[in-house]
Amino acid sequence: MNQQVIVAGGGIGGLASALALARQGVPTVLLEQAAAFGEVGAGLQLGPNATRVLADWGLSDALEACAAFPEVLRVRDAHRGTDLGQLRLGAMALARYGQPYATLHRADLHALLRHAVQQQGLTEWRLNSRLASFAETPDGVSATLDDGSLLTGEALLGCDGLWSRVRSQLLGAQGVRASGHLAYRGMVRAGDLPLALRATVVTAWLGPRMHVVHYPVRGGEWFNVVAVVHGVLGQGHGGEPGSDPQGWSHEARATDLQRAIGPACADLLAMIEAVPGWTLWALNDRPAMAGAHEHAQGRVALLGDAAHPLRPYLAQGAAMAMEDAWTLGRVVEFAQKKGDWPHLLAVLAQTRWQRNAQVQQHSQRNGRIFHATGLVRWGRDTAMRLRGERLLDNPWLYNGPPEPERPPVPSPRARRAA
Repeated sequence: MNQQVIVAGGGIGGLASALALARQGVPTVLLEQAAAFGEVGAGLQLGPNATRVLADWGLSDALEACAAFPEVLRVRDAHRGTDLGQLRLGAMALARYGQPYATLHRADLHALLRHAVQQQGLTEWRLNSRLASFAETPDGVSATLDDGSLLTGEALLGCDGLWSRVRSQLLGAQGVRASGHLAYRGMVRAGDLPLALRATVVTAWLGPRMHVVHYPVRGGEWFNVVAVVHGVLGQGHGGEPGSDPQGWSHEARATDLQRAIGPACADLLAMIEAVPGWTLWALNDRPAMAGAHEHAQGRVALLGDAAHPLRPYLAQGAAMAMEDAWTLGRVVEFAQKKGDWPHLLAVLAQTRWQRNAQVQQHSQRNGRIFHATGLVRWGRDTAMRLRGERLLDNPWLYNGPPEPERPPVPSPRARRAA
């Protein structure tokens, strides 16, 4: 049996897991189904809980080289343009949490992690490789790939996303849950925006059955724009009904987005009109985690979206995958018996599942609040004006990730007896 851990999936969760293990001297083989690592996705936000993970891995300087660090989160009414509330970030995030709030392109975070993994030198890369099935043995795991080749290792980490094959075999076939929401995603150069929209802030526009978020990435040279509306593909939003079973992206028309948003203030329309092209994604997820068994069983664990896919309303998808990986590294670091993978993964699962479930639940709740109508919308706006930062801040989240429990230190008498 090879003394390595198999990591299925070469996204942010897979790279973070390989890095966390490599830092503890554990070799991995990383399976990526694509032929090459490419620039995929759009922007993402990293709260202090996520930048704390990168800092612990010695990657703060690398983050600073590619990210933007917004000064404030500003919430505005999408139709009237009025301010609803704000949360100070920048220096205030550093003062409160000891780590910054960052915004960056997903591809830049991916490249940052990939470079860090390569520097460790303990990961074997396998492109054009996708896990087809696995079998657990008394002393390890064997994995069969789509091309029929066989890999063996001491454990298997499923970091293969929402449509995870590892999850399907571990927990049984379970259909994903359609949210009824669609995400329009685009990027625009800061120089192509009106001057008033180039500020280094995260702006969230809230309206009935929709919201839009935009923020700087790549050191402020670009802005990422995401608009989430209610609907399904093929009903006024492009695509064909049923043509997109896995939520893959389509090119989209700005006119469809503007129709879905409805009346919008001048600043929001200016941002939307400046974006040169849009992709459209159907948002899917799963119910919140119900127990540690959904994170790990035996020598097989699920991390990131494979375990706990998130709706984007708390901006924590990448952060939770990184927290999972960081926790795994700490569990291995603290372990008294390094190779006992069933025990190590059980500790990971017990440490992580409740926090991940809480984040899933808060994300779903935020979606309802963001898109509220009628009296609920009025109550949200009133509460935000009165309580602003206290409603928008999340100390329970940004003070993380929680440390796994350390095993007790044996007494001198017990050590002598051993």
